[in-house]
Amino acid sequence: MTDTVLPRLAAIIASRRQETAGKSYTKELLDGGPEKCAKKLGEEAVETVIAALGTDSAALKREAADLLYHLLVLLEVRQVRLGDVLAELEVRIGTSGLAEKAARQGKAP
Repeated sequence: MTDTVLPRLAAIIASRRQETAGKSYTKELLDGGPEKCAKKLGEEAVETVIAALGTDSAALKREAADLLYHLLVLLEVRQVRLGDVLAELEVRIGTSGLAEKAARQGKAP
């Protein structure tokens, strides 16, 4: 397992835009636009929460993987680069979550 799996998967998802409809699930999602991709991400988020509340760690791993995949599809359909999301996370490292949240809301930490 390496830290390159998400960028590699994002690149594969981007390449699916060129696939023929009906041959690629990812292509079907992308063709459905942001609404379809966001709806599917929401479904996967709920499934991840349900798995997290259970005791089956393997189920949680599977659902978390599905959630990450569908997030990458949504980012692709909205043309948001994974690198930009990762850069945002990089900026937040070392910042208190409470301070970051307060800054977004225009409040002093």
